[in-house]
Amino acid sequence: MSMSKIENHIKGKRDEYLDLLFTFLRQKSISAQNVGMEEACILLQEIMEGMGIKTQLLPTKGHPVVYGEIMNDPSNFTLLIYGHYDVQPADPLEEWDSPPFEPTIRNGKIYCRGAGDNKGQLMAQLLAIKSYQEVIGDLPINIKFVFEGEEESGSPNLASFVEENKDLLKADLVYTSDGPMHESGAPFVLLGVRGMLYVELTAKGGEWDNHSGNKGNIVPNPAWKLVELLNTMKDSDDKILIKGFYDDLRIPTEKELELISTLPFDAKLLGEQIGYKGFDMTAEEYYRKLTLEPTINIAGFHSGYGGEGSKTIIPATAKLKMDMRLVVDQDPEDIYEKFQKHVAKYAPDVEVTCHSMMKPSRTPSDSKVVETIKQAVEKAYKQPPILQPSLGGSLPDYVWTQILGVPSVIVPYANFDEANHSPNENIGIENFFNGILCTCHVIEELAGFEGN
Repeated sequence: MSMSKIENHIKGKRDEYLDLLFTFLRQKSISAQNVGMEEACILLQEIMEGMGIKTQLLPTKGHPVVYGEIMNDPSNFTLLIYGHYDVQPADPLEEWDSPPFEPTIRNGKIYCRGAGDNKGQLMAQLLAIKSYQEVIGDLPINIKFVFEGEEESGSPNLASFVEENKDLLKADLVYTSDGPMHESGAPFVLLGVRGMLYVELTAKGGEWDNHSGNKGNIVPNPAWKLVELLNTMKDSDDKILIKGFYDDLRIPTEKELELISTLPFDAKLLGEQIGYKGFDMTAEEYYRKLTLEPTINIAGFHSGYGGEGSKTIIPATAKLKMDMRLVVDQDPEDIYEKFQKHVAKYAPDVEVTCHSMMKPSRTPSDSKVVETIKQAVEKAYKQPPILQPSLGGSLPDYVWTQILGVPSVIVPYANFDEANHSPNENIGIENFFNGILCTCHVIEELAGFEGN
């Protein structure tokens, strides 16, 4: 009965809630460019304080963390909600169909930078707290909030922040809403993420670009040097050849393998959604590769002339950007050391730079609290959620499972085609309101949680 009252309350507040979301979306908060970050912090703090959440801005070596809490009874279950208030740059601007920082509704979706990633989902969490308190009264659990401002820059200071504030952040579960729902439209409960190592390689030839005819066969081409190096990193079966790369892979449990065998799969639809006509994997192969196996990827390769027409040169430099997605229990620092040794062996004069790293994370699928979250999500969406061992992408989930030492789940609220990080980023209007209701169900279910 209480949930039906809350649902009706949310329906009656749609315009008010959209106005608040739009106010938040209009405030730029581009962490990579340090645009609007201070103003976004202050705005978010004001919004939270207006909902009765005790809030403070806590400094880091970068952008502040907006921390909030509602602690009604120390003996109650404590939920920590994580999200981020920073967004990606809007470039390329010419590909947006409406101004990137002016929320615009088209075809049932809200288009704006940050609408799906992560301001819309963050605001759904907060409005759930507001709705629950207005309809029911005091929360039956304690809630803490950690909203950081550097997720889109790799969360470089979150780990140290959590390490320094363990007592303040003490909780029984961390709950994150980020990323898209399953491509079928079904709700997700994700139990972890892959980690990441991002590196850049630089090869040099001559001191400047040379004429490819006059100096052909004379001056070495650094692009070939990187191509030859790449050929030593993977074989024709996509096996990664860096020595020791697979040493610390955790063997999937029978439960995890059982989970991926039951996940919904439509190869034709998925091929269309990712824009790859050659997609022909089986369901088991797709989910195993996406959630349980590491990758090594060429993210960017630049050398020489890339403009229109022709320019016959031997370039002086070549640069290669690579990301490696890692799974438990791979350590990005260890993988980076092995990667450096591999480069030193096959191309010792190539310079290697590490840009960022993030550890992988996974919460056991047989945890009792996972079952409670599944029940809450099922009640909210009126269908069983898809339980997946890991997200294919990377979030700083390890700070909760490995530093804070608590289980962590990710329940995305955004639509599969949210276009996060791309032009015309969006969130479905109903996705936004369903996220508010889902958080209310999570609060209600966790109030009766017993066990570990």
